[in-house]
Amino acid sequence: MPSLLVFAAAAAALVGAVVALRRSGARRERTALAEAAAAEVRAKGLIVQADNAVRDAERELSYAEAQFGADEAHALRTALGSARKWMREAFILQQRLDDAEADSAAERRTWSARIEGLCTSAIGALDDAEAALAARRRTERGAPEELPSLRAEAERLARRRIEAEAMLGRLGTRFTPSALESARGAVTRVDGALAEAAIALDDAEGRLGRSEPTSDLLGTASGRLERAGRELDGIDAVELALAAAQQDAADEAAALDRELVAARRERDAQEDPDSGEALGAVIGTGSAAMAGRAELAGDPVADRDRLRACRDRLEVARAAARNAQGRLDGARGALGGAMAIAESQLRVARAAIDRGGRAVGADARTRLAEAERQLVIARQEPDPVAALDAARRSTSRASDAEALALYRAGTG
Repeated sequence: MPSLLVFAAAAAALVGAVVALRRSGARRERTALAEAAAAEVRAKGLIVQADNAVRDAERELSYAEAQFGADEAHALRTALGSARKWMREAFILQQRLDDAEADSAAERRTWSARIEGLCTSAIGALDDAEAALAARRRTERGAPEELPSLRAEAERLARRRIEAEAMLGRLGTRFTPSALESARGAVTRVDGALAEAAIALDDAEGRLGRSEPTSDLLGTASGRLERAGRELDGIDAVELALAAAQQDAADEAAALDRELVAARRERDAQEDPDSGEALGAVIGTGSAAMAGRAELAGDPVADRDRLRACRDRLEVARAAARNAQGRLDGARGALGGAMAIAESQLRVARAAIDRGGRAVGADARTRLAEAERQLVIARQEPDPVAALDAARRSTSRASDAEALALYRAGTG
């Protein structure tokens, strides 16, 4: 009895220890997962920041190449290529984090840390390249005293931003939000650029008071103000662009209407049922687009693009229908000659079999019978393409029958 009690106590202690270890491990894993979740949140924020930096750099690159040439913009182009490569890897890792559920906390921390490193590298490389371009622009102006002029430029752009907002408000009474979405996005980018320029100018003013270098800050401010100016130029052009899109949409509608009329005539004259059906489906889509133009009256760009897409599809369908009709016409033109050739070859094959007599076996006679059957099909087939194929098969079988008859007659 004492031994049983000892064993029971030992077993209970062992079970308790195992349970305690498991609970402790689960608590540690939960704690680790919570820490990993915080790292994932930081990683997501850096992905957004780095992706925006890449998009800004893409726009900056086109302007830099236009302003300084490809050689001067080489550093930014190289940095942008590296940043894109790093961001592709970061997005893949983020997708893995979003999809994964059973991964350990250590794995998730590793992925998050890698994302942070990639995004930080991308942001740093782009900042360095853009700073070099900004310094290049500042050097060309060669004005260390440019702080007052940059302040004045910032104020001028701020007034332009207010005017642009008022203009978009007026346009909003005539056009839908989707038509002005790009311009609204440009306003947001202007606000960001002006805010960054203001911070840089304030810091530069403080450095000037302490007789510290300010070239990097002035370069940053100048670059942000130039970016804001370009965005505002784009906003100012929105009204003219929408007016041009309205005219383009009207022209596309007129052209599509003319092409629909021609396409209906082609559909009605189409002999091939499949081509006629396909063309009719595209005609229906185009007609629906014409009838639904009122739905896109407030978004002329979308209206123009939809009409243009309908015209493209209609052109493809009409070309396919014309090709099908061309095949029918070509087959119809060649059918007469093919029938004559088949009939002539049949006569030659029959004569060869008759001359061979009993020496000609069943194989030649079978091919002759098949040639005659194909010729009957060719005469009765309403589809000229199928009739032409049958006539050519008849000629081929008759040629085989003649060759076999001559062979058997020669060896018999």
